[in-house]
Amino acid sequence: MAKATTRYNCSSCNHVSLKWLGCCPECNEWNTFTEQQQVKTKPATPTTSASPLQSLDEISHEKQSRILSRIHEWDRVLGGGIMPSSLLVLTGDPGIGKSTLLLQVCNALAQQQEIFYFSTEESMYQVKQRAIRLGCDSQQLKFSDNPDLGAIVATAEQHQPAAIIIDSIQSCFIPGSASLPGSVGQLREAVFQLMRLAKEKGITVILTGHITKEGIIAGPKTLEHMVDGVFYLQGEDQWNTRILRAVKNRFGTINEIGFFEMAENGLQEVANINAHLLDDISHESGASLISIMEGSRPLLLEVQALTIQSKLAMPQRVVSGIDHKQVILIAAILEKYLHIKLSTHDIFCKVSGGFKIKGSSSDLGIALALLSSYFQQPLPEKTIALGEISLTGNIKPINQIGMLVKEAEKFHIKNLLLAKQQKIENTACIIKKFHHVYELLTLFELS
Repeated sequence: MAKATTRYNCSSCNHVSLKWLGCCPECNEWNTFTEQQQVKTKPATPTTSASPLQSLDEISHEKQSRILSRIHEWDRVLGGGIMPSSLLVLTGDPGIGKSTLLLQVCNALAQQQEIFYFSTEESMYQVKQRAIRLGCDSQQLKFSDNPDLGAIVATAEQHQPAAIIIDSIQSCFIPGSASLPGSVGQLREAVFQLMRLAKEKGITVILTGHITKEGIIAGPKTLEHMVDGVFYLQGEDQWNTRILRAVKNRFGTINEIGFFEMAENGLQEVANINAHLLDDISHESGASLISIMEGSRPLLLEVQALTIQSKLAMPQRVVSGIDHKQVILIAAILEKYLHIKLSTHDIFCKVSGGFKIKGSSSDLGIALALLSSYFQQPLPEKTIALGEISLTGNIKPINQIGMLVKEAEKFHIKNLLLAKQQKIENTACIIKKFHHVYELLTLFELS
């Protein structure tokens, strides 16, 4: 007779313990252990035959056409459309618009081929109400609210649609399983079955998933390794926009982003986000304009800095949207080579719009914002700074300068600050359109 035993699995690293623990000894995460019932059965005699092998010449190499939704921001983030037979996960905060976005994508895809939408969290009435509001009325878009994963797989194998959407994977259950829906064991098994369905039957599978309080996808980390793409839908309150970000994509660029605006009739594309960003530029002391690459898209952002004589024994360093160590490092370089006593000042620095930026291409812009605030002198209007600052006080070139300069020229930026050694051969004709181009070698040229 089968004997059931209790084990506790960590939802972050899948570490197994015989008893519940507050902190996982493997990944040091707290409150991640969940109870799992394991049934010991007598192992069956293996009957699997040897796997057939093929050389590269024997494998078919026909180029697959991507499935385009004609929603350009969605297609951009996915690398030019959905790759057939792929397994994708869309996740984000509750109420951020995951179901709305996927329903709009499904309706667009259903104009060309048959699409199945399985809603495991909402009733058919709720789905219909949303579809009516969004104007999703394609006859090739079929709905079901059955959360039985076995039935979902069987339906897909029988009808062979181009794609199926499961909203959400945490609410599916596997018949006969001893664990609860959404548990580590069920999630791993469910994603494995759907992965085999996508690869063996050529059906694209798109899942929605919950996130944890830390903002990462819920479930074991192996979930992200098994799927072909992981995409996050994030909110930005200033313009009521939504940012779709690729954090894993086997068929496209990671860190690619797309912008949507939440409207009454669903999520609408924001094709020219830089126009919105530049509308909020202040042209006051402590503000500078930079440009960074997010995937294949250049963004024009404003860096704001505030320096004030500190009244504390330990001056404050409050930074938002940038690595605080990067700001502290630039402040130290400015103090070293320009003899500005920033170590006795409180420093506050942020990126407008709530964006988070990485990389050293923003160094020069951060330095100018700090200097502008310190001397209470605004920078000339429509001035952009593109450069890295070394520990020796030199201004160094940055990568992808061509795309950044071209985007700045589109919005009639007049003044350009960059490194003297910056290679600009491919963009020389565009740079000539700027009123002033300042080629800097060291920080001394800023004073």
